[in-house]
Amino acid sequence: MSIAGIELRHLRYFVAVVEQRTFRAAALRLHVSQPPLTRQIHQLEEALGVKLLERSARGADPTAAGKVFYAEARNLLGLAEQAAERTRMAGDGRLGRLDIGVFGSAVLGAIPKIVQAFRQTHPQVELVLHSLDRLGQVKALRERRIAVGFNRYFADEPDLRWEVIQTEHMFVVLPADHALAGREVLSLAEIGREPLILYPRTPRPGFIDQMMRMFHLRRITPHVSQEVDDMVTAVGLVASGFGLSLVTDSGCNLHVSGTVQVPLRKDDQATVDLCMIHRGGDDSPLVLEFLEVARALREPVVEKAGVRKAVVKKVGRVKKKARG
Repeated sequence: MSIAGIELRHLRYFVAVVEQRTFRAAALRLHVSQPPLTRQIHQLEEALGVKLLERSARGADPTAAGKVFYAEARNLLGLAEQAAERTRMAGDGRLGRLDIGVFGSAVLGAIPKIVQAFRQTHPQVELVLHSLDRLGQVKALRERRIAVGFNRYFADEPDLRWEVIQTEHMFVVLPADHALAGREVLSLAEIGREPLILYPRTPRPGFIDQMMRMFHLRRITPHVSQEVDDMVTAVGLVASGFGLSLVTDSGCNLHVSGTVQVPLRKDDQATVDLCMIHRGGDDSPLVLEFLEVARALREPVVEKAGVRKAVVKKVGRVKKKARG
C-alpha cells in the first residue's frame, strides 16, 4: 500500500493500539476482530516504510518513529472531527459568514436588536453589515453580495421577497428653545408653517413620499428649507437652528444636545415601515436562521390604530435633551 492509500481508519487503529498497549485491547475498543486490526497496522508500516510498533510478550510499544506518528495521527484525527463538526454547523446555519445590507436610521433601531440576538444564538457566524440604499440592496441581492437587506420601502420584484419587520411612528425634532418645544404633541398644520429640513427623493423616494403624503392629505404645503440625505444630518441642522425636521421612532435615538422630540398629533400620524428583503427560494440554512431570528423580534402593531404599542406609550411624552 502506498502513502496515498492511508485512510483515517488506519490512523484510528494505530492510535488505539498505542493507547491500549495491546492488539487485543485495541480490537475490543474498536469493536473489530484482532486479525484485521493487525493487517491494517502492517499496511500502515509498509506505506510509511518504517516500523511503528515493537511487539513483545507484554504487548506493543511505539518506536521512536511510532511516537512521532502517534502525535501526528491524533492531530489529524482531531482535525478531521473538527472539519466534520464545522461542516455540520454550516449545514445547520450555525457557522459561516452572512452579509447584510443596511441604511441610515435603521441602524439606530431594529437592526442592532436583531444583530445582537442573532450573535447570541449563533456566535460562530460572522455578520458583515454593508451600507447600501434601496436600489443598491436590490442589486447586491441579485449579485449575491448580500443575503438580506433592510430598508423603508421595496417595490414588488419577481425574484425577491420582502416583509415588514417594524412599523415606526413619526416625531418632530425641534431646537430646545423653539416656541413649540414645550408642547406635548404637534400638528402638521403647526409645523408646516416652519422651515423644515426634509429628505430628497433620491435615493429613498418612498420615505419622503410618505411624509409629503401626510401634508397633501391635509392640503398643507410644507416649507422645505433644506434637503439632506439622512436623519443624522437633519437632527444636526435642527440643533444648529436651521429649522425643524421629522424623524422615525428609531431616529429618536439620536440624542443631540439642544434638541427635543415631540410626537405628531394622532390624527396627523403616519406610520413608516422597515422592511426586510431577501432572495425568493433561498434555502441557505444560515439565511433561514437569520430570517427566523428577525421575525421573532418583529414588534407587534396595534391593528386598529396602525401604531406600534411601544410608540403609543410615548405619545404625550416629550423627549428632551438639555443644551450642553
